[in-house]
Amino acid sequence: MRGVPARAAEARNFVHDLLHGAGIPVDDLALVDALLVTTELVTNAQRHGGGLIGFTARIVDGYLELAVEDRSEHRPVTAGPRAPGATGGYGWPLVQRLARTIDIAMTATGKTIRVTLPL
Repeated sequence: MRGVPARAAEARNFVHDLLHGAGIPVDDLALVDALLVTTELVTNAQRHGGGLIGFTARIVDGYLELAVEDRSEHRPVTAGPRAPGATGGYGWPLVQRLARTIDIAMTATGKTIRVTLPL
């Protein structure tokens, strides 16, 4: 993908096309997980990270590797106890559960979150 997606939907569509064109079998559940994690990481960068400034997706050794860069130096946190009916706070725990690996690297402009997901 060239440039930075303006919306999570653009990133999700790119990952969808990447996985369908990879020439390797991709389990339906793995596809859904990949699209969900893509959406969460991009949305969180836009909503909590000061804006999305970098996005890459590639297939490496049978895994999808996603890298999302934002402007924030703050690491994602899991929300604490929540009031009944409250919304939000489920994205990062979901990413943690679905990703095989997670690496958070500080950069000169913020941070990059890199995850791998099994295909």
